[in-house]
Amino acid sequence: MTESGARTVLVAPERLAGWLERFAASHGDVQVSASNDVVALHAADGSAARCEVPFPPLHPDPRAPWQALVDHALHGRRVAVLLIRRGGYAAGVFEAATLVASKVGNRYVQGRTAAGGTSQQRFSRRRDNQAAALVGSAVEVALRIIAPETPTLTALFTGGDRPLIASALADPRLAKVAALPRGPWLVVGDPRLKVLREAGQRARAVRITILDG
Repeated sequence: MTESGARTVLVAPERLAGWLERFAASHGDVQVSASNDVVALHAADGSAARCEVPFPPLHPDPRAPWQALVDHALHGRRVAVLLIRRGGYAAGVFEAATLVASKVGNRYVQGRTAAGGTSQQRFSRRRDNQAAALVGSAVEVALRIIAPETPTLTALFTGGDRPLIASALADPRLAKVAALPRGPWLVVGDPRLKVLREAGQRARAVRITILDG
């Protein structure tokens, strides 16, 4: 849905039934259509809500597609989250809304410098070495926290700095982690325990795009 005026919200699975009920109450009679990856509500006043199915596919029930989405979202999946940004990393395993294992750490990576010549080259090498050390630490943590749980995990969610994440997941020791189904990319601040917890909640939320009539 790309129409002008559309907006997007993230709704926790525990709040989804109430959100859908309030949408219907506010906008009149609602027609519901469902596929494996989208449940769409079209209201009598012209408003619409497009619900992206988390962890597709959904197996919609033609008699109750709305409830099928709620039940699907509430399923108690185990997922992993790996976050890396310059200066920090975090790895966690979530069972439904509960963070059951985690590790967060910090490592300094120098920012870019405006210096030129040999100074620029020296700073660049130092920055690259610091970034490599950061990735190495993140890999070690992922090996301890995420890798042992791989057989039980539904998906891996990543966020932060894309090149750093790609470098970490290229480590052969994380091959099984990297092979997990990948959830949507998470835009996050510096990895801290609070940020990790928030990322886990966003990972399981239902993304709904709303168009007012």
